[in-house]
Amino acid sequence: MIYNWNYEEPDAKVAEEAAELAAAARIHPALGRLLHERGMRTPAEVTQFFRPQLTTLHDPFLMNDMDKAVDRLNEAMGKKERILVYGDYDVDGCTAVALVYKFLRQYYSHIDYYIPDRYDEGYGISHKSIEMAAESGVKLVIVLDCGIKAVEEIAYAKSLGVDFIICDHHVPDDVLPEAAAILNPKRHDNHYPYTELSGCGVGFKFMQAFALNNGIEFNKLTSLLDLCAVSIASDIVPVMGENRILAYHGLRCLNSNPSIGLRAIVEVCGLTERELTMNDIVFKIGPRINASGRMQNGKEAVELLVEKDYPVALEKAHHINVYNEARKDLDKQITEEAMEQAEKIPHMKERRSVVIYNESWHKGVIGIVASRLTEQFYRPAVVLTCSEGMATGSARSVSGFDVYKAVQSCEELLENFGGHTYAAGLTLKVENVEEFSERFEAYVASHILEEQTKASIDIHAILDFKDVNFRFYQQLKRFAPFGPMNEKPVFCTKKVYDYGTSKVVGRGQEHIKLELVDDKSNHVMNGIAFGQSSQARYIKTRQSFDICYTIEENTHKRGDIQLQIIDIRPRTTEK
Repeated sequence: MIYNWNYEEPDAKVAEEAAELAAAARIHPALGRLLHERGMRTPAEVTQFFRPQLTTLHDPFLMNDMDKAVDRLNEAMGKKERILVYGDYDVDGCTAVALVYKFLRQYYSHIDYYIPDRYDEGYGISHKSIEMAAESGVKLVIVLDCGIKAVEEIAYAKSLGVDFIICDHHVPDDVLPEAAAILNPKRHDNHYPYTELSGCGVGFKFMQAFALNNGIEFNKLTSLLDLCAVSIASDIVPVMGENRILAYHGLRCLNSNPSIGLRAIVEVCGLTERELTMNDIVFKIGPRINASGRMQNGKEAVELLVEKDYPVALEKAHHINVYNEARKDLDKQITEEAMEQAEKIPHMKERRSVVIYNESWHKGVIGIVASRLTEQFYRPAVVLTCSEGMATGSARSVSGFDVYKAVQSCEELLENFGGHTYAAGLTLKVENVEEFSERFEAYVASHILEEQTKASIDIHAILDFKDVNFRFYQQLKRFAPFGPMNEKPVFCTKKVYDYGTSKVVGRGQEHIKLELVDDKSNHVMNGIAFGQSSQARYIKTRQSFDICYTIEENTHKRGDIQLQIIDIRPRTTEK
């Protein structure tokens, strides 16, 4: 892939303010600018950013309907009503259900949980689950990470004597369900100071409010923050504001004293001997939790997350690991088929979006495939398959483009849809797929910006190798946890050379292990360039080139760092 490199020197005022922040924080000047970009202007704000405190979490009762939600839960517990904790089958939903269920079961025994079957019931609240709840005597359902659009389903539940408390973070319609309470920071009448909570985050705020109302110490809840960290990383929500506080302390919990279920997953992932990061969640832990809902039923993932016995948890973790291996094989096969189909779309090079449909594709992996298409073609992508006679699928987006609004623009063609800026789900009649494709394309073409259609790398600072050392890396680590709105910074070093020992590596000889020097020092810098072996011949000519990279700790040599090189640009002309 050919990237545009984006870099702008800060103006004099920003440079001065950034230098002052760096001096106050005793960090490298280049990192002072990073603080400035994240909205810091005073030393006090820097301290709060580097040391997020749970005491600065917002009052949960600022969220609309929180008092109603707590009152209804207290009423249910007082009357010994049966309570069901219900959630979506993805990571966010499963962690949310596990968190709320684990917390409440300490104080109440008439409680159970439920995850709908992706294939039998589909996304959200199903009639089957409502009828099951009513028949089993459930009077209150706490639904997490879905439900905000379930107007008809909630009305049906109400007619059967079942109340719902909705804890969701997806964009609502103008008409809200008639639930006992609706907790959603994206409500149009919202008064809550932070709108970007994950579904698990909304569940956490509900439990925080319940604890406050019932005189339960807050530390009874903090041991569950590892589940919040997993949901925040996996659901790709911004890692700033309240999410940063929850993710920061959740990662500390995950590294020091994880819940039994997550500890088992960490062991199966082979991550027990290292400090876990958000990347480990995104690429290792999250996919295994997701695999349960994608390949079988998400309830198995919740069973693992709430398990109290470690040997049993380890057995369950190995079981869902088998699902993950099967998911990877299926993902690879369908991605290859989807790429081939996308290439054959008429006028593909001129189109601003990708919409493809294949009735035989496995419903559980099409969201992943949509992400792969977005990465490959760098345009919003929708992948659809057939389920129960309807076309159903997922949409994914490129940086800065709101794919939810693009899907919403076609709502009269849709039976159902939901989501947020970068990801959406939708269902429509098969005969409407072609028209949807054209209308979706028309919306994208008229709203997407030119710079959003090209793969680009935003470079934070230009560094010399003399600046890139373990001390710099330790300062950089203070910005973690990284994620949307707090991305791991990318740096650039110009005019570097092969030290003479760089070589192609990997089973398919697809990567380059690099040893480099720049033209300002003799310091040899180690790096790895994944999938860039095509550049090896130029590198071995000993001509200079520019690199952009992130800085990582060398996992094989503690206390050492290496560059993870994102792109290599030969210096064919002086720049």
